[in-house]
Amino acid sequence: MVAPAAGGSYLGGPPVATYRVQLTPDFGFDDLIAVLPHIAELGVSHLYLSPIGTAMPGSTHGYDWVPPPQVAEVLGGIEGLTRLRGAATALGLGIIVDIVPNHTGVADTMANPWFADLLAKGSGSEFADFFDVDFSVDNGADGKIALPVLGADADPADFTLDAGGTVLRYFDHAFPVAEGTGDGTPAQVHERQHYRLVPWNSGIVGYRRFFTVNELAGLRQEDPRVFTATHEWIARLLMADLIDGVRVDHPDGLWDPQDYLRELRELLGEDRLIYIEKVLAPDEPLEPTLPVDGTTGYEQLRIIDAVFTPSAGVVELAEIHDRVVGNPGDSGWITEAEHSRKLLTLTEMFPAEHRRLVRAIASSLPEGRSLPDTEIAEATAQLIAGLGVYRADYPSLRQRLLYAADRVLADRPHLADALAAIAELTALPGRVSSRLAQTCGAVTAKSVEDSIFYRTARLLSAQEVGGDPANPSLSPNEFHTANIARARDWPAALTATSTHDTKRSEDVRARIAMIAQVPGRWSMLVREVWRNAPPPEPLTGYFLLQNIVGVWPVDDAGSPAPALDAELRSRLRDYACKAAREGGIGTSWMTVDEGFETGLSIWINTVTTGPVAGTISAFVGLIAPGWIQESLSRKVIAALGPGVPDIYQGTQWWDDSLVDPDNRRPVDYSRPADQKTELMRLALSVRGRHPAAFGPGGTYLPLPTDGPAASHVIAFARGCGDTSDVVVVTARCTHRLDPSDTTVRLPEGTWTDAAGSGTFTGTALLSDLRAHSPVAILERT
Repeated sequence: MVAPAAGGSYLGGPPVATYRVQLTPDFGFDDLIAVLPHIAELGVSHLYLSPIGTAMPGSTHGYDWVPPPQVAEVLGGIEGLTRLRGAATALGLGIIVDIVPNHTGVADTMANPWFADLLAKGSGSEFADFFDVDFSVDNGADGKIALPVLGADADPADFTLDAGGTVLRYFDHAFPVAEGTGDGTPAQVHERQHYRLVPWNSGIVGYRRFFTVNELAGLRQEDPRVFTATHEWIARLLMADLIDGVRVDHPDGLWDPQDYLRELRELLGEDRLIYIEKVLAPDEPLEPTLPVDGTTGYEQLRIIDAVFTPSAGVVELAEIHDRVVGNPGDSGWITEAEHSRKLLTLTEMFPAEHRRLVRAIASSLPEGRSLPDTEIAEATAQLIAGLGVYRADYPSLRQRLLYAADRVLADRPHLADALAAIAELTALPGRVSSRLAQTCGAVTAKSVEDSIFYRTARLLSAQEVGGDPANPSLSPNEFHTANIARARDWPAALTATSTHDTKRSEDVRARIAMIAQVPGRWSMLVREVWRNAPPPEPLTGYFLLQNIVGVWPVDDAGSPAPALDAELRSRLRDYACKAAREGGIGTSWMTVDEGFETGLSIWINTVTTGPVAGTISAFVGLIAPGWIQESLSRKVIAALGPGVPDIYQGTQWWDDSLVDPDNRRPVDYSRPADQKTELMRLALSVRGRHPAAFGPGGTYLPLPTDGPAASHVIAFARGCGDTSDVVVVTARCTHRLDPSDTTVRLPEGTWTDAAGSGTFTGTALLSDLRAHSPVAILERT
């Protein structure tokens, strides 16, 4: 472990909890200052801010920042950040900021001076090495920088020139004109530039992007000049003591994440926090040599969700999915679908990146050796499709790459030479290793999270960033084993439950997961809906029905004549359109089918009003008691389990958010506290009173349970050394749970309920422990 995680030398002590805030032009530093007392009262220790740098004009998220990097004036500028720092410090809050080293915004090229200079001067630009540009003569644009902005049927007559011939325009797009080349027609001027405008669907892109987002151009942080130019402002914030740590956006997109993070740790020092947005596969460990405090916590989200999901119910849901959709959506199906989808994604979305990877391998072969490009292309495609992780160039994953190569070889012996060359060329860091890793990560993200997760629907609560829909269940023993390891190895890693990128909020996922506890009743609901309001397409309808159940107002549950309000119905229609396009079934982002999308909107209106709505409402009423219990239990486990709980803005209350932009709506901080708010405040106050139990060196101890409902119990103690200080007891699979004669053996000593509802010693009844709350939080007296 690195010094901060192992030694705990943090500014202000180990973090208690973070509170994520999405800053926008309509909610800047001063707006945040106004609600700081509420946030501080929750018991958190750090604000966790979305990107604060100057971004593209009109940006609402900040990930499309533009140079020179500096605190955004639209948020309040450096003066506003200084005011926020002072107000936060007065309330005992630190500040972590989200930084974006992988890419910069280029939607408006003229608003990005580095990219504009590159386009104006080509390889002669002082910023040519800042961007990962393909200048090779066989790049599809004759060595020029291909910009995929034209319509499929674009005509050179669509180009225009500004007066003076200094700016070339294509409708809303503007591009710089190289000095001395502005004479003639717009088409003639275009031919003289260092860039070439090409159709958006041509498969030709002259620069590395963030996934498939043409408006975000990748940066070469492996170049020391780029690191310095993009991190000088961070150094200034550190010198002024305005931040206590950073969250690094998408480090897997970088050429060499390990080297970058070492440079970043040197810049920040050992006593400030570094969190990385790293999505781990279920069987993938976080590279232990990384000088970070941990990930942003998607792997722990998966662990917590899975322990509340019964495996028997998942099996029945596979049968229902098969009946409705035509496939079981189980492990076998998902494994096969992921492999084939990655191959398709590589071909359709990343042909330019794949060509660069093939060229890197071909040009790196030892003198006298050569391989057909077709064999290199096939071998790399099969490796990417079979790896199962974002990138495999971390030392702890080296064997995984070799095993994947062996599996490909067993099925395709004709690729033996190509696979051997790839294994040899990736043995050490370098061009081949990084190109393979960057391409693999982008293909994985677009194939799995943004495609397969919208093309199957056995149980949507498991189809989350970092989730494992193939195997969505964990036993309590497996859950405890994972937590013991996390408390030992990454005690300061964040624990996510909802984020700005989750497909569904923590409460929506908890509601949907209840379906696995009542598969028979779910099957009846599906039959009723299909009989009275058949959807335009079965999979899309089945997918959306789970989401509708997930967001249905619980206050209206069981009503014989319910109807969703207009705002929620509008949100569902917008979500249905996005989900259908992501899945590419019936419509897509590339080929929009307005008729299909209109049909979805009509269907949503139908099932959220009238008799069908009554059927859905009755089902939600059936699962609501268990949902309330388990959603609260998940929140407390996140707060008091291993790691640092991260509270996404607004989730201190019940939250029905779906994928962005739905989950980035403004938060009403004037809302009164509810049951969830009060329980979270209680949990964080307990955590704050026992810092040694939850910081580096803290322990996690599963507690013995006995009785007929023992498999339903989740019970553990947190402490330091041989002493336990805090106990958490709750239950899973609570629908019709009978806790009679089920007990939990507490650690030695007398234990007081933190909510003041009693004391316990020795072996306690589960029913007594949970008599006043779904989750018991006990402190040693």
